[in-house]
Amino acid sequence: QVQLVESGGGRVSGGASVTLSCVVSGRITKIHGMSWYRQSAGRERELVATISRGGTAQYADSVKGRFTITRASAENTVYLQMDDVKPEDSAVYSCNIEQTELIPGTAFSEFVDYWGKGTLVTVSS
Repeated sequence: QVQLVESGGGRVSGGASVTLSCVVSGRITKIHGMSWYRQSAGRERELVATISRGGTAQYADSVKGRFTITRASAENTVYLQMDDVKPEDSAVYSCNIEQTELIPGTAFSEFVDYWGKGTLVTVSS
């Protein structure tokens, strides 16, 4: 199996910076996309940022210019640098990866998603 463990969450004041980390371990094959999602009470989970295997990053409009996603492929780690955080950024942030795995009994591969349990970020005004 594959495990994702996030860290770096906590309580911060508005305008501060926070860095989240997600370490992937276990039966890693070939990781493609690595992403950060967030979910706050009463709201649906939303994609915050994603980075491709080649390093191309995309962001939700609400965090563009403030958040930066990076990956250290050699360490199977993805980071989310959050600058100038706002109270509306308060949420549980979860890490997601997509990797290719062989379909048992075949010569074909499929994309499989894995999720971490999340880390809570609380931003006070």
